[in-house]
Amino acid sequence: MLTKTMLLKSIKDLPDTFSFDDLLDRIVLLQKIEIGLEQSGAGQTKSTAKAKEKLKKWLK
Repeated sequence: MLTKTMLLKSIKDLPDTFSFDDLLDRIVLLQKIEIGLEQSGAGQTKSTAKAKEKLKKWLK
């Protein structure tokens, strides 16, 4: 789960002027990273071999 502290730190890293889309992109990215970390901590990951097998048709 995102925290206010994480969002504030990320906003401080943005340039002095930015668009709403830039801010929204940053928030979505942070949320996706948090979800990935939570899934990893819960053991809900795939091995590289399994990922390659699932993506074989695109990785020619």
